[in-house]
Amino acid sequence: MINTFSKRFFLAFSMLAILFLSGCAVRYDNVKVDPVSKRTVFTKMDAKSAKEIAGVTAALMKLGPNIDPAEAKLLAHEAVAYPKVLANKYNLVSPPYWHNVLVNYGYREDGLCWQWTRDMAKHIQARNWKSFDFYHGTANRRRFNEHNSLVVTAKGKGVRDGMLLDPWRNSGELFWSMTKNDPEYFWTRFTN
Repeated sequence: MINTFSKRFFLAFSMLAILFLSGCAVRYDNVKVDPVSKRTVFTKMDAKSAKEIAGVTAALMKLGPNIDPAEAKLLAHEAVAYPKVLANKYNLVSPPYWHNVLVNYGYREDGLCWQWTRDMAKHIQARNWKSFDFYHGTANRRRFNEHNSLVVTAKGKGVRDGMLLDPWRNSGELFWSMTKNDPEYFWTRFTN
């Protein structure tokens, strides 16, 4: 016969296991990719996303003198919206380090920073950009705290003159900053 302590222990252990495996789930129900245009669309644009797109657009315009405003606006829209699609695809939990644990132990398939970078690059680089170049940026390469992100630059510029498009850091909410101004990392171009 199972005693009361065993029942309570089993119940407490089960609750912790559920919390461990689920974390704080992240879900965005207001985005999807249009199958025809391959653009990310908001089914309902929220004020925070609209403000973020405007801010990213303004920052992209400052990357160089020959930036096409329509391209900057499209890129900003995709950089803000598409990570939300990926968060749903990855069955994301927050914080990011917790999600990494789940991926590394096989409870989630994708969602490490390099996978965000790969998938963002594949989606964004599917267009023919006249104003921008894109790089796989890395910081602390081959160290325990290595981090990867997509970096966008004006045509012909290098990573140190670029801007991060980093959705991993804030669990699907875009972190963006000039690479040289990132408070946490020193960014370089990824090479094998």
